Amino acid sequence: MLPYIPRFFQAYELVPPDIYHLKKDKCFELIDVRVLITLDDLRMFFGPCVVNDWFWGGHFEQSGLRTSDAPEFSPTSQHTFGRAMDCKFKEASADKVRQFVIETRLLPHITFLEDDVDWFHFDVRNTEQIVLWSPVTKKSRLV
Repeated sequence: MLPYIPRFFQAYELVPPDIYHLKKDKCFELIDVRVLITLDDLRMFFGPCVVNDWFWGGHFEQSGLRTSDAPEFSPTSQHTFGRAMDCKFKEASADKVRQFVIETRLLPHITFLEDDVDWFHFDVRNTEQIVLWSPVTKKSRLV
């Protein structure tokens, strides 16, 4: 089986600078294939999307693969394992994207969403249904 290379994303958009400089395009090996496929699908449905923008002088470096030097690092975060992304869409709100995912079920790899935030966090953890979790209330529910 050939590796999946995303159609709409470059490796430097999904990993921090130190990882990119170390591995270049081999960084895709660090991201779960379900995440890469889902990113392309999201791009097709909702248009341009930013995960990390450090390459262009922006301040997002750890919205994809997250390393231990990140302030938000957790050893059990799905970001740590390349199974989560925080997306910022140019033409759609995070709420609109979450609603679409929940209502249509057209993105079958997504199993976890964050709610009450203005970015679109998704991950592909091993669960049977989509879990919607709020970092504000610390409560989750199945949707």
